[in-house]
Amino acid sequence: MSNETVFVKILDKEYQVACPREERQALVESAQLLDERMKAIRGTGAIIGLERIAVMAALNLSHELLQARQAGNGGDSSASQVDLLRLNEKLDRSLANLG
Repeated sequence: MSNETVFVKILDKEYQVACPREERQALVESAQLLDERMKAIRGTGAIIGLERIAVMAALNLSHELLQARQAGNGGDSSASQVDLLRLNEKLDRSLANLG
């Protein structure tokens, strides 16, 4: 697996992230989801500061992940769980780079 550099934009700030080539699209989609969530949180005006917005977005996404794990999808939930875990790990890495 060869890593490549991917540039993603979150809250109007660009971040450089290394990831395996075959996971590039998933990383881009993860960053887009995180960007949407953080913009929505910022848009409420109730939470101020990039770090607080990032933490709230992470908490919301983690909560959704836990709900999805508990609910299952009726189909191949183990594959879905693996996908969600990977997504959560990527979000964690992206949040770690916000500082």
